[in-house]
Amino acid sequence: MSGGVDSAVAAALLKEQGFDVVGLYMSNWHEIDASGCCTGEEDWSDVRRVCDVLGIPYYSVDFSKEYGDSVFKLFLEEYAKGRTPNPDVLCNREIKFGPFADFAREMGADYIATGHYCRISHEGGVNVLLRARDENKDQTYFLNQVRQEQLNDVLFPIGGMLKSEVREYARKLGVPVAEKKDSTGICFIGERNFRQFLSKYIPMKDGDIVTADGKVVGRHNGVYYYTLGQRRGLGIGGSADGNGERWFVLAKDVANNRLIVSQGEDDALYGDSLTTEGFNFILPPPSKQFRCEVRIKHRQPLQSATATVLDGGVHILFDDKQRAIAPGQYAVVYVGEVCLGGGVIS
Repeated sequence: MSGGVDSAVAAALLKEQGFDVVGLYMSNWHEIDASGCCTGEEDWSDVRRVCDVLGIPYYSVDFSKEYGDSVFKLFLEEYAKGRTPNPDVLCNREIKFGPFADFAREMGADYIATGHYCRISHEGGVNVLLRARDENKDQTYFLNQVRQEQLNDVLFPIGGMLKSEVREYARKLGVPVAEKKDSTGICFIGERNFRQFLSKYIPMKDGDIVTADGKVVGRHNGVYYYTLGQRRGLGIGGSADGNGERWFVLAKDVANNRLIVSQGEDDALYGDSLTTEGFNFILPPPSKQFRCEVRIKHRQPLQSATATVLDGGVHILFDDKQRAIAPGQYAVVYVGEVCLGGGVIS
């Protein structure tokens, strides 16, 4: 139970189906905001209110140390390399379907259920992760690193529902979070200024913003803050020999503390292939080389491609060139509705 509408409805559906449901709230991050309140208190309060309405017992468990050791540490290491990590993916493997699931089973749980938008099949002792009915909300991207055995006895009750149906179901039940807005961004940063947060952990240094041929066109205040393809917040004015189009980030040169930019839709920002560092196959690949569909960003439309399994990774050749393939993010592979797994883009 997160305090949001999705997990609330997941719990309600299970109770309706006759399960003996227990709510478990996971605390992964402790920080006091400007008003002096712990930032997780509101969510915990919502969990209590929801469980009271549903008539189910609820507990809170603290995994902040495990989260810091297994997720946040890697998040900082990746940013320090100039890459763009996705901690929500690691949180699922390292916390939700790791210590959290173990804790629930120690309490006597026969099944683990979450409010993820995805579906699962447990036929013949094999766990098959499937895309959600609501393609716009599908969260299999964030589950690409979960291992086959971690999906044993896991349920995703809302995977066959649209988000609008989830909210309508919550309204009919009188669940107090029916209209609560979805959480966005990285969980431990929330609505705060990302640069301000990151600078507390990684020393930042001003440097030059340059074109691909080395011409200085501005100054940055830390290369780690920027992402490939980013257009806003570069602070670059007009350039005498520029083409008048908007600037965007082409690359990050961490070793020399330079941000490399270009104007317009530069061909250099597009690539037709990528290679992953390792690859978590939830299910075995159908062959060494196979046709598939791929996402390199959450909510990106599925992209047709050919995948080739290598020693230590997977190579993906896209039918159409992709904009801003970002090292550190995940390439997630699908065959039909099935999510095969994913790997970190190198």
